[in-house]
Parts: sequence; C-alpha cells; structure tokens
Amino acid sequence: MVTLKSEHFAGGVDTVAECETRLDNKIALIEKFMHIFLEYNKNVNLISKNDEEFLFEKHIYDSLSINLFLKKYYPDIPLKMLDIGTGGGFPSLPCAMFFNNINVYAVDSTLKKIKFLEFAQKELEIKNISPLCKRAEELPFSDEFDICTSRAMAELRIILEYTVPYLKEGSFFIAYKSIKADEEITNAKNALKILNAEIVDKIEYNLPLEKGNKRILIIIR
Repeated sequence: MVTLKSEHFAGGVDTVAECETRLDNKIALIEKFMHIFLEYNKNVNLISKNDEEFLFEKHIYDSLSINLFLKKYYPDIPLKMLDIGTGGGFPSLPCAMFFNNINVYAVDSTLKKIKFLEFAQKELEIKNISPLCKRAEELPFSDEFDICTSRAMAELRIILEYTVPYLKEGSFFIAYKSIKADEEITNAKNALKILNAEIVDKIEYNLPLEKGNKRILIIIR
C-alpha cells in the first residue's frame, strides 16, 4: 500500500501549497480508510483484486479530483451531494472525508456495499455521509441537491435520467469518465434535450499512473 505524502495530492486534488494544512489532517484518515477497505475487500468484492494495488491512484485520487470542479464553481461553501451507484464508496467516502463542508448521500442498490459504507462511517467517525441502500429511481428526494455525482455506473445517456431530476435549479451533475467519452456525449444528446440539460464544462486531469491515466469530469447543468 502506498505511503501517502502531500505530493500525492498535487494537481488533481489541489496544489500542495493550497492544501498542505488540510492534508496534514487528512492523510492519516485516508490511510486508515485504505487499510479498512483492503481488509474488507478480502471477503466482500468492493473492487477487483487486480485494482487493490492501485486503490489510491485509481479510486481515491480520482474521487478527490472533484476538487477541480469545486474550486471553479463552489469554493468553500456548504453543499448537499448525491452520489448515485457509489459501489465501494467512490467518490462518496473520499469526498466526505476530505471535504467537511459537503453533506454526502451515498446510494447503491447492493446491500453488502452499503454495509461497508456504514462500517467505514463508524470506524472512521465520518459524520457527513448518509449511506442509503436503494435504487436510484426509488429515492425519497426531489430537486434538492447542489451536486450529483456518478462514477463507473452506466453510460452517460442512462445515468442522466437518474441524477438530473434530483438537482436544484442551476445545480450540477458531475460524471466521472475516461478521456474517450466523446461517443457517450454524442449518444446522450437526446437525453440532455429531454431533461432540459446541457454540458457546460469538461475538466481534464491525469491520474498518478503510467498508463490509462487520462480522465475527465463532464459537468452538466
């Protein structure tokens, strides 16, 4: 398991100078989360065994790259976030750990994954996350969230109908995608029109990996 240092967070999460104080407080928490996650993954398939070596690079760092969006659109204000299809807790858990101003609702229809989120929440004493075992279309919410997120759940045209209706007017859906998302964007044009939504920004970044490191946040309002 990687030993975390401030330079691991440079670029995608923040510049070292901007987040040095935050990192001093958060690195130990994230390392504890990684240990808990890998132990739990021995018995419950949260991520593939091949991905365990890259838990930080592929999953935690990627999740925290939402800060590229936050710095641009929502600098340091309280937010209510809905993460659809959170799986093993990405991006919901890293976001809740790292950003105390974000109240995170983490949704997945698989009970064993929600049980892990509840376990991690208790072990790490995370107060700003609410795990929910429900299907996206069954949630007891309406248009009340500042941001919705989805990472590796479904193609863009499909996930749009499960996220956009939960947003406040003028708020944002953030889709984590690979840099080769152009086909998904093209296929989503009709869904965007039906939902009266549009792509307002695309934020590109690199994961700290030698290969397959190109990623993009698609920002929809």
